[in-house]
Amino acid sequence: MRWITFDCFGTLVDWRHGIGTTLELIAPGRREELLTAYLRHESAVEAETPRARYRDVMAEALRRACAGTGVPLHDDDASVLAATLPYWPVYAEVGEELSALRAAGRRLALLTNCDRDLIAQTLRRLPVPFDAVVTAEDAGAYKPDEAHFEHFRRAHEPAEWVHVAQSHFHDMIPAERLGVRRVWINRHGERPAGREVVRVVLPDLRGLLAAVERA
Repeated sequence: MRWITFDCFGTLVDWRHGIGTTLELIAPGRREELLTAYLRHESAVEAETPRARYRDVMAEALRRACAGTGVPLHDDDASVLAATLPYWPVYAEVGEELSALRAAGRRLALLTNCDRDLIAQTLRRLPVPFDAVVTAEDAGAYKPDEAHFEHFRRAHEPAEWVHVAQSHFHDMIPAERLGVRRVWINRHGERPAGREVVRVVLPDLRGLLAAVERA
């Protein structure tokens, strides 16, 4: 089987927009400050509690972000990100590019740092069906742990496999460690420190089929 695996949030779904818009609801005018703090805390919470549900990870990261920036947060509001996640927008080019991969005979899968129930709601918004999904709940860990990749490899034994993702830290580094071919969707023009672990880089998903062939 010729498989393309994807990260979901940040790669297919505009999670910065989704999180930022939600944060504006609870802290008007503090969106960017709180978003920066939240993104920093989320990775730390995932590393500390690898078997926690993602909705609980988001709630704890939000509590820490608010505490660190002096933003008041009611106890009942800590779950606001899980409540809005199903409505976070899909990037405009996703449908066309995933359809091109399917037409070329590729099978598609998600390797996502999310719970099964939350990703099920997001899948309804994605314009192309997926053949497989591996969640943090399935893997028992959060990327950049290699568990998602190992779980997928055991389940599907891909003859050809390319991983596509926006996060250099969460996805490109573990994929490189495991020898999985990869395409980095560098949506934010990042310049990661350390040695180079990707050869094929795109600013978004446009032209992904050709990029996969190069990878």
